[in-house]
Amino acid sequence: MARFSPYSLQLQITRLFKDGQSFFASSKVEQWLMERGEDPLAYIIRFKKQPAPEGSDLPYLIETELKRRDGKPVEDWVIQQIKEQA
Repeated sequence: MARFSPYSLQLQITRLFKDGQSFFASSKVEQWLMERGEDPLAYIIRFKKQPAPEGSDLPYLIETELKRRDGKPVEDWVIQQIKEQA
């Protein structure tokens, strides 16, 4: 079973939604993008609720979806890092 890092972006976003603070989730993703040298204004940020894996103490996980505003595909490394869980 995969263990989640308490610092993973997905887990931080999920906790914000769970605590009723989903308003701050977009800001968290924008900050994450800036830390990696990306322009957060170049992306549309969406969130999707997914069932949590078995054995998790969370009822669900929030998946972050990114789409570039200019229509180009999102770079593979960004997608990989944003979905990194462990």
